[in-house]
Amino acid sequence: MTHRIPRRARVLAAVVGGAALAAGVAAAPASAATPTVSCTSAKAGLAAKLKKDITAALANRTGTVAVGLYDRSTKTTCTLRSTTHYDSASTVKVTVLATLLWDAKKHNRYLTTTEQSLAKAMITQSDNDATSKLWKQLGLTKIKGFLTAAGMTQTTPGANNYWGLTQIDVHDEQKLLALVTAKNTVLSDSARAYILKLMGQVISSQRWGTPYGVPSGVSVHVKNGWLQRSTHGWRVHSLGTFSGGGHDYQMTVLTHDNSTMAYGINTIQAVAKVIHKDLAAS
Repeated sequence: MTHRIPRRARVLAAVVGGAALAAGVAAAPASAATPTVSCTSAKAGLAAKLKKDITAALANRTGTVAVGLYDRSTKTTCTLRSTTHYDSASTVKVTVLATLLWDAKKHNRYLTTTEQSLAKAMITQSDNDATSKLWKQLGLTKIKGFLTAAGMTQTTPGANNYWGLTQIDVHDEQKLLALVTAKNTVLSDSARAYILKLMGQVISSQRWGTPYGVPSGVSVHVKNGWLQRSTHGWRVHSLGTFSGGGHDYQMTVLTHDNSTMAYGINTIQAVAKVIHKDLAAS
């Protein structure tokens, strides 16, 4: 299957540029054992099915892939490399928006018209300039404050305004998606609805990844990220939340060491397809 590569595939060009390429992080030493998919579920047979199918989907793929799945309806969880860190690329934009809303709630205020405009461009079009403006407005203190409140203790904001080099892992991204999709004390109901609304309005050319193979009648909210650097090749990531058809689930797939952006997209979609299929059949 061919994929239409978004025109904004030069993620962080304005923010990171050559500095990001020069700031390559040395590859971590290979672990003694290859990580394996781990699944648990309250639904009989579902965990074993998901483990088998996700493993098979990744069997012939190169690259380093991390997967997180949680379905509230069947109390199903799947993880692979949940604590491996990746450069966030544009997936951090959901965290930026959540921080903005969390901070506004603390000060008992609504977002300004300008903030709303920047937030919409940042999420629906993955606009880098809008993200840079909001990142600088918030500052690291507020961003770190939100991460602490959210329990995202393994996430490290990118230094020197290189927001796309924020270090993320599946564990924390799944925490973030859980906050966005269920009532909690960190994000107000209106804030959660606002984040989901914008993630539901992402432009068509950027709706690849975790939504692939989603059954009809299931609502989709997505935010993707993509970035090429001199180490680990292409980072290609996808965050998605899905509700309907008797299920309510969140999925995170993070990848690097991809030869091309399209290769990373294909890997993510191979995983997403079997997850949607297995949950729909359960």
